[in-house]
Amino acid sequence: MRVKRPDGRLHPVRAMRPHGETAYHRAMGFLRNRGDEPGGERFLMREKLLAIGDDFWIENGEGERAYKVNGKAVRFRDTFVLEDASGDEVARIQERKLSIRDKIAIERGGDATATVRKALVGIRDRFAIDVEHGEDMKAHGNVVDHEYEIERDGDTIATISKKWFRVRESYGVDIAAGEDVALILAITVAIDALTTRD
Repeated sequence: MRVKRPDGRLHPVRAMRPHGETAYHRAMGFLRNRGDEPGGERFLMREKLLAIGDDFWIENGEGERAYKVNGKAVRFRDTFVLEDASGDEVARIQERKLSIRDKIAIERGGDATATVRKALVGIRDRFAIDVEHGEDMKAHGNVVDHEYEIERDGDTIATISKKWFRVRESYGVDIAAGEDVALILAITVAIDALTTRD
């Protein structure tokens, strides 16, 4: 369903085709070379809003506010709190400056969940994502331009792209079905924070 804004333009998220459908309405699998997986979820993120003190909402595929990124200044470190629509904390994203290479830690319920660190500097950046109680991940692509993928064991579990939206300074996060949505969004915020600081 296409929903128009008061100014007559289509809402950027609601104007999209249903996830997994092409112009010819053929089902298309999320993962490459596969066609039997159910569709995942897509979210709209805002870029250049990760300055300390800035809060912003992450919208879901229906254009509804799904998560809030709460920017906080804590002891001179970058800290972001990912909250669900009810205001409950689902992840804490915090910079670690004590090591030689900058890292950002993701915590849930006070426990370390993952650490995101830059693995290679260049146009096609790579980030290593060390997961405490699960398989590690990596992100690669043109991170600065928000065109990259997050992979686990060779499978793409999330695609980040600006191509889905016409809204300025926005990009989409397409997450495969069955994945930990809050963790993937927290990883995306961490990568954004590491990139915008450079």
